[in-house]
Amino acid sequence: MLADATTRSGGTATATPQAPAQITATELAAVVTVPTAPSVVAVAPVLPVVPTGFAARCTRALLSPWSRLSLLLVLLAGAASTVLLFHPQRLLSDGWPPQLTGAMAALVFAAAYGLCSVAFVPRPLLNLAAGALFGSQVGTASALAGTVLGAGISFGLGRVLGQDALRPLLRGRWLKAADGQLSKHGFRSMMAARLFPGLPFWGVNYCAAVSRMRWMPFLIATALGSLPNTAAYVVAGARASSPTSPAFLIAMACIALPALGGAVVAWRKRHHLRPQ
Repeated sequence: MLADATTRSGGTATATPQAPAQITATELAAVVTVPTAPSVVAVAPVLPVVPTGFAARCTRALLSPWSRLSLLLVLLAGAASTVLLFHPQRLLSDGWPPQLTGAMAALVFAAAYGLCSVAFVPRPLLNLAAGALFGSQVGTASALAGTVLGAGISFGLGRVLGQDALRPLLRGRWLKAADGQLSKHGFRSMMAARLFPGLPFWGVNYCAAVSRMRWMPFLIATALGSLPNTAAYVVAGARASSPTSPAFLIAMACIALPALGGAVVAWRKRHHLRPQ
């Protein structure tokens, strides 16, 4: 506040000048606002911690593509050696164990069929055994179930243990063409491969596993394409005791016709294997 002060000098009133008011720091801050730059906090990226111990290095080495491929080769070699030691072809001469009968025997045979096909046992031999043991109808169902089971096991083993290591090796012209055919036209390519008896069953399974073919087209095409040939061999096994019977002769014709049909399809579709 400014105080009014008057002095009288010679009868004249004289006003003294008012002193300026004192401004506090709080009032000055309210009047004058100086903008400040926002503070920037640098956040360092969080990197995953990669284990570097001996156990971690061993785990990475065991899970590498080439280690998995080596494991697949060891498993297949062991399966083939087991087949050579136990001779599953004795089923044709010795027969099925008498403890297993009916539907349970057919299921056990289908499981054994699948495992034996993974271990490179020829499927015609297994199909003949199915016909000789169970007859035409039950033998066909059991053999077809074993075929699909064995194909699925081989496909799964090849996909999990061999695909990562083998796909980078598909550099040849014919290998790339075959891989493209199986990857883009998996169902019909697998149908043609199953209808053509000259192609090895296990080889087709692992070639499909290395390609980008999906599971369901592979399994469905395997079941449908293998049915004619499987049924023909099973009927031939069931009627082997009478080789001059009409059923046996028809079965032999059905074995030859799919081979001819597969050869014709392969000849007509040969241009698909050529690189574009």
